Amino acid sequence: MGMVIQKYESSSCEDLKAKKGEPPAEIVGAAVAFLRDHPSVKVKFINKVAAPVANKMFDCGMIP
Repeated sequence: MGMVIQKYESSSCEDLKAKKGEPPAEIVGAAVAFLRDHPSVKVKFINKVAAPVANKMFDCGMIP
């Protein structure tokens, strides 16, 4: 969880916008599959990362 938050907090808006269209790394795909298979873990993950990620995306103009 911390790695996701750190990625968004330490990335520039330009970096985030450039990476938006790229396919996810293999490890990200595996993590997403794990979260889909474990709903209770998914809820904890989303509750932890949603606010920092959404705030950064809003600040970067990626959320209207």
